[in-house]
Amino acid sequence: MAQIWPARLVGWRRRFSQARDNATCEKTFARADDGTVPEWILGLNVEPAADRAAAPNGVLIAVSESELERLDLREIRYDRREVSSAIEPEAGCPAFERVVTYVAKSSHLATEPPSGAVILASYAAAVEAAFDRLGPRQRAEYERTTLPYPVELVEGLLVGDRIPAGNPRDW
Repeated sequence: MAQIWPARLVGWRRRFSQARDNATCEKTFARADDGTVPEWILGLNVEPAADRAAAPNGVLIAVSESELERLDLREIRYDRREVSSAIEPEAGCPAFERVVTYVAKSSHLATEPPSGAVILASYAAAVEAAFDRLGPRQRAEYERTTLPYPVELVEGLLVGDRIPAGNPRDW
């Protein structure tokens, strides 16, 4: 795995405000408990915010242009955004020429969760596990700046698979 450098994105906040139409997107999930297909699935997003305390934590990772282009294809509901001036790295982080993040496209932005929206438990668990690998302080900061979950967490079963290569099937 590439070297990672903890940092905060000042002037932004992280929320579950990216919504995908579960029936028409590349992955369709049914609820494991009753087999119904939720209309909307929420994912994480970052948005501009005035509250400095809301600045989300994360990591910086050096990637090549070809890797960035692959990320552009994978993050199909997001637009790449240059945020170099908003980065507050932890001590010891090298200088990065350019820093980008991914922001929900306007067609996938849900300022309020749509009625009946859910979050896949597997997605939430993957995010939490990633922050666990960064250590307890980073996990606690993720929870402080992001939780509580705005809608129900559900176990999902993949029932529609039109997934492009390179995109995870779990969530």
